[in-house]
Amino acid sequence: MMAENTMNRGFLVVTCAAFMVIGAGCYKRSSRVSEYMAGFTPPPAPVAEASERYIAERHKLNVITSESDLQKSWEATVAYCATIQCELVSSSITTRTAESLPTGMISLRVAPADLTKLLGSVEKLGRVVQHTTEREDKTTQVVDTEAKIKNLTAFRDSLRTMLAKQSATVRDVVEIQKQLTDTQSQLDSETAQRKILANETEKVAVEISFRVEWHGTSAGGQIWNALRESGSILADSTASLITTVVAIIPWLILVVPLTWLLRKAWKKWKRSRSGVSTPPSVAGVT
Repeated sequence: MMAENTMNRGFLVVTCAAFMVIGAGCYKRSSRVSEYMAGFTPPPAPVAEASERYIAERHKLNVITSESDLQKSWEATVAYCATIQCELVSSSITTRTAESLPTGMISLRVAPADLTKLLGSVEKLGRVVQHTTEREDKTTQVVDTEAKIKNLTAFRDSLRTMLAKQSATVRDVVEIQKQLTDTQSQLDSETAQRKILANETEKVAVEISFRVEWHGTSAGGQIWNALRESGSILADSTASLITTVVAIIPWLILVVPLTWLLRKAWKKWKRSRSGVSTPPSVAGVT
């Protein structure tokens, strides 16, 4: 009997030990991906050298031309941009109105090597009355973005290596695939941001404004403007009067008959009051 109990206790001990080993193995396997992700150490960020600077440069030009040449100058600038390393970002032109003079706007991005050519071409089209230059250091943003791209790329490649292993379980595959999708999304976002920074630092932004110089009006012009404004004021006043009359007409249809009825009732009531207050005449009195 004692021998049998001893065998049972030994069997239970061996069974418990086996379950503990199996459980530890499962836990180790299932947590392998999480431990790898938590322990992943990205490579150190690159340090920018003092001479390696990323500068965003912008030029703003205000050009005055004659009214007859404004559209020609605007078209010539757009056409010249197509002959050099230049990208047309936006352009617009307006014609003369009663309240404003014609204007033209052009926004470009040009390679630094062709900036001088572009500015020289614009100076031939009119009189440059204002030229503003702005420079902004983008080095920190560029270095940070490139470091993120490098780290995310290394992490993505490591996840792909883990995903290709034959020993990966279904749970490992699902977890790795989810993390891989998130990492690739972040990598795409940082890559797009780097392209934007490259466009700002590798090309020079140029904004050109064409306008016509305003001249003071003569005495005859002032009289003509006064007459034109007087006619405009008269037209506005007439329009306001017509609007007021049209708004009153529906009320007149209601108010006029009501006023007539009230007046008639008032007269009738007044006559009745006069008849009551007058004493009757005495017959035979001479």
